[in-house]
Amino acid sequence: MTRGKYETRLAPELWAYIDAVNTWYPPEIIGLPIDRQREVYDRMSRAFHQGRPPGVTASDSLIAAAGRDIPIRRYQLAGKAAQAMVIYYHGGGFILGGLESHDDICAELCAGTGFDVLSVDYRLAPEHLHPAAFDDAVAAFEWAAATGLPLVLCGESAGGNLAAAVAQATRRHIRAAVGQVLIYPELGGDESAGSYVEHAEAPLLSVADIAFYRDVRSARRQLLDDPTFSPLRDTDFTGLPPTVIVTAQCDPLSSDGAAYRDRIVAAGGKAWWHEEPRLVHSFLRARSTVPAAAEAFARIVAAVGALGKGEWPY
Repeated sequence: MTRGKYETRLAPELWAYIDAVNTWYPPEIIGLPIDRQREVYDRMSRAFHQGRPPGVTASDSLIAAAGRDIPIRRYQLAGKAAQAMVIYYHGGGFILGGLESHDDICAELCAGTGFDVLSVDYRLAPEHLHPAAFDDAVAAFEWAAATGLPLVLCGESAGGNLAAAVAQATRRHIRAAVGQVLIYPELGGDESAGSYVEHAEAPLLSVADIAFYRDVRSARRQLLDDPTFSPLRDTDFTGLPPTVIVTAQCDPLSSDGAAYRDRIVAAGGKAWWHEEPRLVHSFLRARSTVPAAAEAFARIVAAVGALGKGEWPY
């Protein structure tokens, strides 16, 4: 890829991360079959895995749902009774990723908050088109609600879409989430303005990539006004839990965060949006090598921790 206007806008250590990602998962891979894309993505995820912090244990199990079982992984901090549970929906454009690809992120979230973290291996497209992933995300919420712990919804990229859609679908549940934290989420915003235009060709995610993932997820048949597909297309933003949205400045999806914040606040709710300057989509994987990404992740962990305790961090 050509660095263009991002050559001097992004720090050298961030470029080192971007180049490393593109070595494993080059932009042209979008043209390969989905199973081949998954193999490469999984290898990249293993290469970036940071290990689990001491004291964090993980156990795998299944949630029984209608006609299917949903794999889950529950992270717990040894010797500590959790005050809350985080339901984590991984990224990957709805076609990539699973329990292994975001294992270290979930483990660090557990260690940093002391909360249990439930990672959800929702069904992927194109084998399972929308609303399969959404249905699995809701089923995981129902399972977590039965634990009796306060729930914080969390997800990044595609997982941020699922977290927001679940928050909207379950807002009147007897055990509705006490908060949600969305990390550079894809929410179905206006692609003719804002970051979609300014950062249409940003490193690691372009508007063409977004369109590709959306088309695979729906086989090009989806009505975009469905709020379970595009949470920003909902007509009612009342009753949502306190919401923190963290986006990257050099990411076409950043404007979705601002728009979602504005809708919730206009409806009388609590929402805070922060655009991390000079960072790109997927910066969570850079948290060990890029100081700005490490600081952003620390803010995310702190926000999850505060919301899980019933506190508003901003």
